[in-house]
Amino acid sequence: MCINMAKLNAVLALADGSIYRGMGFGSPGRTSGELVFDTTMTGYEETLTDPSFGGQILTMTYPLIGNYGVTDPSKHPERFESDGIQPSGFVVREACKEPSHRDSVKTIHQYLEENGVPGIEGVDTREITIRIRDEGVMNAALEVAEGEIDAESLLEEARARPDYSEFDFIQLVSTKKPKFIRAETCREVSNEGELSGGKRCVIIDCGMKRSISTRIAERKFDVVVLPYNSTPDDVASFEPRFIMVSNGPGDPLRALEPQDTIRKLAPDYPMMNICMGHQLTGLALGGSHFKLKFGHRGGNQPVKDLDRDKVYITTQNHGFAINPDSLENTGLRVTMTNLNDASIEGMVHQDYRIMTTQFHPEATPGPLDANFLFDEFVNSL
Repeated sequence: MCINMAKLNAVLALADGSIYRGMGFGSPGRTSGELVFDTTMTGYEETLTDPSFGGQILTMTYPLIGNYGVTDPSKHPERFESDGIQPSGFVVREACKEPSHRDSVKTIHQYLEENGVPGIEGVDTREITIRIRDEGVMNAALEVAEGEIDAESLLEEARARPDYSEFDFIQLVSTKKPKFIRAETCREVSNEGELSGGKRCVIIDCGMKRSISTRIAERKFDVVVLPYNSTPDDVASFEPRFIMVSNGPGDPLRALEPQDTIRKLAPDYPMMNICMGHQLTGLALGGSHFKLKFGHRGGNQPVKDLDRDKVYITTQNHGFAINPDSLENTGLRVTMTNLNDASIEGMVHQDYRIMTTQFHPEATPGPLDANFLFDEFVNSL
């Protein structure tokens, strides 16, 4: 049953004591998580379904969200990176009530309501973003209800919530069993026998965006998606031409199983690792990491390619980075850096066939500047 948005109140409480009152949309209820912001101007369907937002309350800096509605995933699967909304809460300046697009089948309010996710609108998202930039990401609690909301209890909940790094989010978003995606058609099939029988890529799923597997299948590779805790023997049993470790939520330090797989298989298999996979590569081979003050989330991050002397505008979604001072004796060489803060955006290994990117070359949503990296890597095999 669709709930009338006009009757919903909402309160967002930040751990620093800030309280924002607005109008509710989506599903009534209470949630908490790490409050982050994303600068993407379009592509809210892709953004909301990105598993890397697990455990977080997402604030959009663009003021109007939902203006082209929400499409039918069965007709437009390319717009959805997973089966549902991944952030635990949603914060916008204005949630569009009357979307306009030929493919729209529902409003952003209805989409959140179906997924059980509360949202707040009518708050100053510029102020919230500036607060996060100044103070860093922090825990927050959000409640949507028809009646009065106890802001003080929300504040207590935000302050009592454990640090983001204490949760193991990857196990919540990773596939529980192998998935098979057929080359060129880019469609999931029911079993290994329905694959094309050609070259294979194994993706270790730490919270994979679907568009990543699509980019590989488009390049005539069958794709086998395995759970994050698959053993090196599990991976090798599918005889991959190359291995990919995907993006995902949480602190990479907690993801011990994929680190072990990278460490043991890197000498024998080419690897192209993205986002969380990039961080796990650094950790697996002896480096260290640190948490960024407010992370990189959005489709306008400038990256400098040190080898080509070029700049790409990229899509990113992460809150941790590899410490450049820790890479000595790891065999890893920095190939790309972020022009905003000089953090590492790409690496290669001097002995192993490993290429990593901190950003998302598959770019959904976002610019396609770095999409060529998929071609470059598969053509080198």
